[in-house]
Amino acid sequence: MEYLSDLFKFLKERKKYWLAPVVLVLLLLGILIVFGGGSAVAPFIYTLF
Repeated sequence: MEYLSDLFKFLKERKKYWLAPVVLVLLLLGILIVFGGGSAVAPFIYTLF
């Protein structure tokens, strides 16, 4: 979790606010793939892509 806090500190310090939505979408996709890969919901998630 330290990596995420460092990333958001970097975005705030360097005023790269336009990168925040990109980072959030990538995090959400990563979470979706991790949790959807080994569950019964996987066939429904794969139809989205």
